[in-house]
Amino acid sequence: MINIAVIGAGTMGNGIAHVFAQHGYKTNLIDISGESLKKGISTISKNLDRMIAKELITDITKKLTLENISTFTVLSEGVKEVNLVIEAATENTDLKLKIFGELDNLCPPNTILASNTSSISITKIAAATKRADKVIGMHFMNPVPIMKLVEIIRGYSTSDEVTNTIMELSKNLGKTPTEVNDYPGFVANRILMPMINEAIETLYTKVAGVEEIDTVMKLGMAHPMGPLQLADFIGLDVCLSILNVMYDGFKNPKYAPCPLLVNMVMAGKLGVKSGQGFYDYSSSRKAEVVSPQFR
Repeated sequence: MINIAVIGAGTMGNGIAHVFAQHGYKTNLIDISGESLKKGISTISKNLDRMIAKELITDITKKLTLENISTFTVLSEGVKEVNLVIEAATENTDLKLKIFGELDNLCPPNTILASNTSSISITKIAAATKRADKVIGMHFMNPVPIMKLVEIIRGYSTSDEVTNTIMELSKNLGKTPTEVNDYPGFVANRILMPMINEAIETLYTKVAGVEEIDTVMKLGMAHPMGPLQLADFIGLDVCLSILNVMYDGFKNPKYAPCPLLVNMVMAGKLGVKSGQGFYDYSSSRKAEVVSPQFR
């Protein structure tokens, strides 16, 4: 049986740990913050309760899933005897390079190192290690327990053996792995982020309001969620980071972030996580539209 370590107990990290643990894998969840680990385990428990309420799993499955997860605040202890590490830290290049350099020194030689990055080059991440053939991208979608897709990104040196292993492992999780090549934004965000950015630009140039833009895309294009609401759900800071990675990588002005997005992130209006973005999430009522400042 493959033993797993997941780095980062935030939204993506706890979701990835949840899925592996639910499918019987011993999973180490690692974060420098003990409080973040407690919050992550609490989130997993609540999500399992929702699945029980929908009769998707049993109480026993919840018990076994939680028993499969161990938590660590020290990286060296959490990755000591694992076959696969999945990094799900903040979407920051320097941080990821630092983590992978440490993992290369701490992990057994045959351990596969994967990143859940949504835009940063796997080839660049792999260059921070001496095992570039064993570095790969596993881009899960949020919410991880529900969304079926996993983008599998091959770096320049990723081996066929490692790619095949990760493809099969993803299938074992009930996911649909899709192999893509290593270019900024990969496939999902290379298509999604320009759409979100254009929706923000449409708001910025006062073509229509928040609710109107989202309504057009939901009812006219059959999207389950409008692009501005989706941006709030992803996190406006994450959207900005991904757009910057693509703009830096391609030097194409079509990826340049809208000034409104830049200003909202600087103002701390990050979406659901901060309680306000294009919508206001500060009350328990239905999210209310916010009128952004255009200065």
